[in-house]
Amino acid sequence: MSPRTARPAGPGARPGPLRSVLWPHVVADRRRLGSAAALSLLATATVVLQPLALRQAVDAVGRSDPAGPAVAALVALSLLAASARAGQSYLLQASAERLVLGIRTVLTGRVLRLPMAELDRRSRGDLVSRVGADTSLVRATVTGGAFDIASAALVFTGAITVMAVLDPILLAATVGLLAGAAAVAARLGTRIRSAARESQERLSAVVAVVERALPALRTLRATGATGGEARSAQRAAQEAYAAGVRAARVRAGIQPVMALSVQGAFIVVLLVGGARVTDGAIGLGELVAFLFYLFLLAAPLSQAMAAYGEIQSGVAALDRIGEILRLAEEEEEGAHRRGGDRGEGPVPSARPAPAVELDRVRFAYPDGPEVLRDVSLRIERGRTTALVGPSGAGKSTILALIERFYDPDSGTVRVDGTDTATMERARLRSRLGYLEQAAPALSGTLAENLRLAAPEASDADLSRALADVGLSGLVEDSPDGLSTRVGDGGTLLSGGQRQRLAWARVLLADPEILLMDEPTSSVDARTEHALHELLLRTRAGRTVVVVAHRLSTAMTADRIAVVDGGRIRAVGTHGRLMERDALYQELAARQFIGPAVPGRGRDDRAAFPV
Repeated sequence: MSPRTARPAGPGARPGPLRSVLWPHVVADRRRLGSAAALSLLATATVVLQPLALRQAVDAVGRSDPAGPAVAALVALSLLAASARAGQSYLLQASAERLVLGIRTVLTGRVLRLPMAELDRRSRGDLVSRVGADTSLVRATVTGGAFDIASAALVFTGAITVMAVLDPILLAATVGLLAGAAAVAARLGTRIRSAARESQERLSAVVAVVERALPALRTLRATGATGGEARSAQRAAQEAYAAGVRAARVRAGIQPVMALSVQGAFIVVLLVGGARVTDGAIGLGELVAFLFYLFLLAAPLSQAMAAYGEIQSGVAALDRIGEILRLAEEEEEGAHRRGGDRGEGPVPSARPAPAVELDRVRFAYPDGPEVLRDVSLRIERGRTTALVGPSGAGKSTILALIERFYDPDSGTVRVDGTDTATMERARLRSRLGYLEQAAPALSGTLAENLRLAAPEASDADLSRALADVGLSGLVEDSPDGLSTRVGDGGTLLSGGQRQRLAWARVLLADPEILLMDEPTSSVDARTEHALHELLLRTRAGRTVVVVAHRLSTAMTADRIAVVDGGRIRAVGTHGRLMERDALYQELAARQFIGPAVPGRGRDDRAAFPV
């Protein structure tokens, strides 16, 4: 299965969110949760015993006996219950924080390791929302949900048991009302989960709009499009608000149902119980104790129903988290190809294996047209190969396949004669250096950006690398030196500075094979010349594959491959291609490197300026 078609297993194969997402973290923190459960049992026991102590006090007063011992027992039980509840609350909140930490750690790791095809089809804002907002809802599920229901169930069971002993007739009169209310609440709970998921999806849409706009804020302001993006964000926020209100409306219906049922039960107990006291069937102490137990039921039942709503919201969040955790990581997604019918190890050949080889490769991005069509190319060891051609021809895609950001739909990519599909990505990439066209810089300092590729590099190594690419002034002119901050996405650097910082980062890693995508696209002529000199120095003994729109970058390569329409059109030196390839002649003419050749017979597709 290609990365484009990989999807989670069907619903029947998916474990439930509690088992697949929550349960491993619950097991890991079982001691603290067990202590919280023990304190919950203690608190429940003391609460259930309080009405019996109250009955003893009432009966003692009725008989004119001393009520002090019973009152002292009631106070002691109240204090013990409060202490147990406080301890339980602390343990639960600490456990919930640990649980959220565990889920966020696993989820963040999974997001950062998803296949590129999966990341391409998903909104970054949605992923950020799942890591942030959805995991916070899981915290509420533990602290205000599951244990609240468990505690309420214990109190309910204990109270009902004692009430049955006190007067089964009064209990039968109240159970019908409570059971009917619980049935209504359970029906509303299913609607809460659906409404909560819709609310979370709308919130993700809001985050996605902001996430999309912030990196392009300068462009939006320069083009006068800020208002349009603001309106998009407002529409998304309005939809999130409406979904939240719908969820709140459903959630708000639960507590009144329970409140009405408990009030009805109070009235029934007062009427029926009063008549039974008058008839002498029960004593006043028993009626007071029964009413107290009914009062005890009111709070946990309302608490349980509110917690039920929170749990439904939390389960909706767990569903969304589980969707991501069920996706294969990049290495897992390609694991089935290692040791498969492609075979392990180098392919026997009469010639020495090239550093990189593409063999009849075809590839299309997810839900897109075919980008590479039957591409075959040998990149010799220790040589520099340039890829040139019109925009969209497939040059950068070739580098992406060598890096195994994607696997080809058919054909083979080999490094040192070994099919890359049979290699672990980490091992493959440890031999490759990749210089992106966008030259991204991560928010942080110069040193943090440089050490991405070389974590053990010393400050002297970092300074030397910056000097090699002409960035020593950044360190010398700043009081913070290597701790100079580069801004979010490198916004405090110029485009050329970001490009050179990316050069320094790659060269620090000293890779065997260097892949460069437009390495001089954002620099001035003086810096371009300096980088060309640097490339000439650093490519000695190293295999270099460089994508170049500027032919001045390609001219110094040992071989140049002309890519057009997803195919390799021609391969040769600059001089040979100037003699024999019309497209290369055209590209050179447009950059004033050589004259255009008339009558070349090409259609307008390749005549677009590069």
